[in-house]
Amino acid sequence: MRNILIVARKEIQEGLRNRWVLATTLLLAALALTLTFLGSAPTGNVGVRALDVVIVSLSSLTIFLLPLIALLISHDAIVGEMERGTMLLLLSYPVARWQVLLGKFAGHLAILAFATLVGYGAAAGALVATGAAIDAQSWAAFAFMIGSSILLGAAFIAVGYLVSALVRERGTAAGIAIGIWLMFVLIYDMALLGVLVLDQGQTVSGVALNALLLLNPTDAYRLFNLTGSGNVSAFSGMAGVAQTSTLSPPVLLAALVAWALVPLMLAAIAFSRREL
Repeated sequence: MRNILIVARKEIQEGLRNRWVLATTLLLAALALTLTFLGSAPTGNVGVRALDVVIVSLSSLTIFLLPLIALLISHDAIVGEMERGTMLLLLSYPVARWQVLLGKFAGHLAILAFATLVGYGAAAGALVATGAAIDAQSWAAFAFMIGSSILLGAAFIAVGYLVSALVRERGTAAGIAIGIWLMFVLIYDMALLGVLVLDQGQTVSGVALNALLLLNPTDAYRLFNLTGSGNVSAFSGMAGVAQTSTLSPPVLLAALVAWALVPLMLAAIAFSRREL
């Protein structure tokens, strides 16, 4: 455990030195505040709590931005250090490869969690400062949104490690990371929508559709946050999906956890078999 914490501290220090922590926090805070003040304007007309509107806006922002940030900070975690020769030096100490991987994961996840908490917390703080009415249900939905956002980031950090453990060059890892982001965030849902339109309910059953949604961590995140709360689902236009979906919030959370653990284990296996 001590070795893992040492490696995690090293990654956090490097993130501070490279301004990753500051840049990520400021970016999330700026975008969250912008969405908060622009997006909460119509709440007086539609009778929706201001924080519910913020949750919908931040969930959409998270789907596009957090996976990209996670992949950018993790895609060269292994291959980059191998190219620079620092991995050989690190493994010359009494530390196992899986401890290096877990330490890096803990450090990168801490950076992402800190940026998410501070950035999104600034949005909630701004609403409180304006005197907006916020009930307990909205606060609970907001807390679940932040927690699931960190889980989504953990999933893509793990995917980035898997890529980094399999490729031989940083440039290749960067290209694959961008391709993975495009696939999960943009292409997958468009392809799935096209299949459903062509199929018209003849072949793709409800069970198959649920499985296809769980195969994409961003879809699991979207369903968890936009259908979990009645107020949020009503404003997001997904109230009907919330009533008909058989994917419960615990199942969706379990899918996000699996998306973080499985690629991380595969990355550990690939890293353990890799020659330095």
